Formats: sequence, C-alpha cells, structure tokens
Amino acid sequence: MKKTKEIFVTQPSLPPLEEFTEYLKQIWGSKILTNNGPFHKQFENELADYLGVKYLSLFANGTLALVSALQALRVTGEVITTPFSFVATTHSLWWNNIKPVFVDIEPDYFTLAPEKIEAAITPQTTAILPVHVYGNPCKIDEIQKIADTYGLKVIYDAAHAFGVRINGNSILNFGDLSILSFHATKVFNTIEGGAIICHDEKTKKQIDHLKNFGFAGETTVIAPGINAKMNELQAAYGLLQLKYIEEYISKRKEIAELYRRELTGVKGIRLLHDIKGVDHSYTYFPVFIDEKLYDESRDALYERLKKNNIYGRRYFYPLISQFPTYRGLPSAKPGNLLIANSIAEQVICLPIYPDLDKMTIKRILNILINK
Repeated sequence: MKKTKEIFVTQPSLPPLEEFTEYLKQIWGSKILTNNGPFHKQFENELADYLGVKYLSLFANGTLALVSALQALRVTGEVITTPFSFVATTHSLWWNNIKPVFVDIEPDYFTLAPEKIEAAITPQTTAILPVHVYGNPCKIDEIQKIADTYGLKVIYDAAHAFGVRINGNSILNFGDLSILSFHATKVFNTIEGGAIICHDEKTKKQIDHLKNFGFAGETTVIAPGINAKMNELQAAYGLLQLKYIEEYISKRKEIAELYRRELTGVKGIRLLHDIKGVDHSYTYFPVFIDEKLYDESRDALYERLKKNNIYGRRYFYPLISQFPTYRGLPSAKPGNLLIANSIAEQVICLPIYPDLDKMTIKRILNILINK
C-alpha cells in the first residue's frame, strides 16, 4: 500500500529559483553580504511601502526584534502580557530582565483581555506586550486607553499579522512599536527574519544603532547594542517574496473559505470567522474542539490526524505560563487564566499554505467530519 505524503501545518512559500539566482549573481558581483547593503536598503523601503508604514527596521529574526524593541523603549520592571502565544514573546522579556505578568485572554479571538489588564498594573509596570493572535487584531483602542491612563508603553507582537489592515490602515501603525517575524513558517518569509515598525525617524535611528552593536559611526558606540542585522541574501529573497505575496494570501484565503464552508455546523467544532473591516492574511486556520459535543478530545483528533500523516499543531499548547521558567510566577496560576487554559486544551491548527491541494484538503476534512 502506497504511503500517503506527510502534510504539515504549514509549508514555506519560495520565490522562483531562477529569479533568486539573478539576485545572487549581483551579490556575488558586489561582494556585499551585510551591513546595510543595497538589497537591504531597497527591501526596507519597498516593504514599508507595501505594509503602509513610515519607518521599518529589518532584523535577522523576530525574536531579536522583540528583544531590541524592549531595549529601544528602555522597558524595565514588569510588563503585562499574554500566556497564549509562542514562547519568544515572553522570552524576550526574560532576556531583558523584565518580569512577565500574565493576564487572561478574551473569549472571542483570544487576544489580551483589556478588562484584565488594569487590575494587573502595579507601580513596577512599564509596558503592555499584547499579541495579535492568528493575525486577528487585539482590542487596540481599549488597550491604548489603558496605556495612556497609566503612562505605559505598548509593544505589539504582530508575528502573525503581516499585511493585516483595519479599515484600510495597517495594524502595525498602532502602539509604540510593532514586531514582525519572517520565519519560514509565516505568510511572508525571508527564511529567517523580522522587523520593528516605529512611527518617527529618531526612534528608527535608535533601533538601527541598537541592532548594529550600538555603532553610530565608524568610531562611535552610543549604546550596548547587539548584532541583529538582516543580511543581503535574506533581503534579496524578501524583495522577490513581495512580488508574490498577494498571490500567497489569495490562495490561503481560498483554503480558509473551503475549510469554513465544510466545517460550519459540524457539532463540537468551533471556527473563527473574519472580522468586519479587517483585511486578513490567513496565517493559521485554528479549530476548537468541544470534547463533549464532538465525542472525541482534541488530543485524540490530533493523534488520529497524525496516523493519517496529517500534522496539525496545538497552537498554543501548553500555555507559556505552564513552562518551568514561568510557572512559579504568581500571575501564572491557572485560576488567573481560565479562558487561556480552556482554549489551549481545545485548539488545533489545520494545514494551510498556498501549495496545499484540494484533494489533501478534502482528505483532512473527511477525517474531521467522518469520525
């Protein structure tokens, strides 16, 4: 019996190799590999243009962008954040010697619950670090109102939110800073990579100094920076990706709509639907399993998919607050995070990427619908 192909939750979209080869020839000719080379400058400008933001600084990866963003805003003490995210969100705080304070998520799209933030603020709180979960926007107006009232910075982890717009305005234009990831698993990838989006030239210059060891000139170091620069190969690759990103997002949307059409009304499966006024990029397609109604646990479904060579992802499970580094924090107690704990036990992300064919999608749907 022929073994079926392994299907993973995501697969990177790559530009045509022959086009990338032409860019590589230019790099080989110039011998400029890093340090703000021509492709880096071009990519930074074109990417900012595409995203609809004024100032963007490219990074080697999204985690270094998060770590550097906290440095740029001189964040200290305590930062209020979510347990329902990838560990890099909270690790960036730990690396800056900042104490994470977890609060629960809201029940609709699982972003940070504004009504929980205010009660968690102490004299040591200096910032809020929310996450646009699965690319769905946080309650940005409510979060900003709290931040303004208490004099707090807001740094958005927008790793899932590439290209997302609210009423035509980039989601990256909110808060003090926003962070993107261009990891291979993302809608838009530069193999590895990331960016910080800011709103003024002074902050952009400061961030650019920080990611290059703190150098502000040949012999002038103005801060204890880090080496977090994106290289020329990644930048050239990113330029090519911009040519095809609309096509990638369009194909993802088609897959999401097919999943929704077939799974709507299936007992025990909850879906997320597009938010009115929001242009989505369909980063992930999560479904949420109610064990009592579905007659099977999320984990049992996860294992059944695996037996059929379908590798979904329980994203995010476990919660960050349950990892050894963080579970001793007072804010990590399960009783404080009831919604987050519940959703983490229900979620499974189904495969979604532009090259996912309809026969495979139907096979996945058949497993979910016909138990």
